[in-house]
This record gives sequence, structure tokens and C-alpha cells, in this order.
Amino acid sequence: MFYGAKGGRIRMGNTDMDYLSFGSGPKKLVMIPGLTDGIKTVRGMAVPMALSYRKYSGEYKVYMFSRKNLLEKGMTTRDMARDLKIALDELEINRADVLGVSQGGMIAQYLAIDFPQLVRRLVLTSTISRQNEAIQAAVNSWINLAERGDYPELMTDIAEKSYSDGYIEKNHLRMFYPLLGRIGRPKHLDRFLIQAHSCISHNAHGLLDHIQCPTLVVGGGADKIVGGHAAEEIAGKIPGSRLLIFEGAGHLVFSETKDFDREVLRFLCSDR
Repeated sequence: MFYGAKGGRIRMGNTDMDYLSFGSGPKKLVMIPGLTDGIKTVRGMAVPMALSYRKYSGEYKVYMFSRKNLLEKGMTTRDMARDLKIALDELEINRADVLGVSQGGMIAQYLAIDFPQLVRRLVLTSTISRQNEAIQAAVNSWINLAERGDYPELMTDIAEKSYSDGYIEKNHLRMFYPLLGRIGRPKHLDRFLIQAHSCISHNAHGLLDHIQCPTLVVGGGADKIVGGHAAEEIAGKIPGSRLLIFEGAGHLVFSETKDFDREVLRFLCSDR
């Protein structure tokens, strides 16, 4: 009924990985979400995601993967890419387009670097290839809040930094901030902390020229988390990549910009 939306789990050693799928298209699209996956996985989100990304359901069978549920301390974004490859092998997905957002974009970089035969086309959105002051400031502040167990302030700060000021004011988002700390609280924030530390140690910059598949790099000019120039830095290192900047948009550029899905689909469906 809702674009064939369903959820699933893949066993991985002593833990498992949540994923969802929807769509009926002939091609496969793998979506990798950002750092808030450390707070809530995609479990139970199949229908909402299918509705949010319904524009992709005609061209693609879409899969969205969380990180595995039990993460080892010290895990890196490269380790997470290897876990994702295991999941894709389990589902017999050996060739796909890949769209990674924020930390998902960091994982997607390593997926394309280490498993080039897997990635047909790559979209990197609101992400970094190496550290900068913006991401260090944002993520370290969240690590401090998580270590203190201050979930309400953590969620408020994530929301404040995820959107541009103009979008926040236009949509009166701050009036909803008090609700953020009351819903969806996990039992603990250990999983979030491991993922957060992997973000502030990510550095694939020197390997980006190994990415040979067609690549679209998308950024928001008012991104408070990765900064306004991270996308340009990535595009400058990936051979033949295309750069798309939405001026005035924040980190969640796909939420703020109506043209995001259209431009991504145009790129993914292009023969060039």
C-alpha cells in the first residue's frame, strides 16, 4: 500500500542491523542516514521513509540501512562501511547507487573507495572528507551533552544546528524544541557516542581520488555542522564529480530545498 514499505534485520555476529526498503523500480538505491541514527535506528520507519522519498520509488527499489545495533568502541566510519558491505552481500545487492547524508556520506566515501565494483553512482550530501572547525565544534558539543546524559539539550542543539536560521524562523521550529527531549529517548547514548567519535576522526580526504564512479556532491551554503565549504573541498578531490550548492540552506538541505530530490534523481538517471 505504501510503496511496498517494509522493515528487516540482518544478523551480524553477536548483533544485528536494522534496515528498511520500499519502491518497485528496476534499479537499487542504498541510502545511509546521518549521526542521529545513533539515537534511533530505521526500525519502524519504513512507511514514513517511503512517503518522504516516494519520488524515488518508481525508478528504484530503495534500501536504507542503520549502523549495526551493538557497536564496538573505537569503530571508524571505514569499519561501518565494511559492516554495510556485509549487509549488502546478505541481501545479494552487488551493484547499487548510493546516497549518503552527513555521517552516512562519510561511510559512503569508504564504500566507494574500498568496494568500487559495488557503487554505480554516488551522492554525498552535507558531509566532510576531513576535519574542520565547524564539525569539531558541533560534534564535540554533542559528545559533552551525551556524556552528561542531557538528552533534552542534546536534541535541542542538534535541531538548532541542523537547519538554517531562516528556515527555523520561517517554520517557527523553536516552539517545538521543548518536545524534543520528551520523545524517543534511548535507554543509553553509548551507540550515539561511538558514532559521534567516528565522525570527528573521519579522514578519507587523501583517498578521494580513488573514487571513480560518477559522483554528485551536495551542500548547503549555511550548513552549521560541516561548514559552508566542505562540499567544494570534496568535489575538488573526486575526479569528474559534480558540485551542487544550495545557498542559504542548512545541514538538512534535503528538507529545506524542494529541488533536492529532483536534482538527485536527474543525476542518478543521467547516462553521463
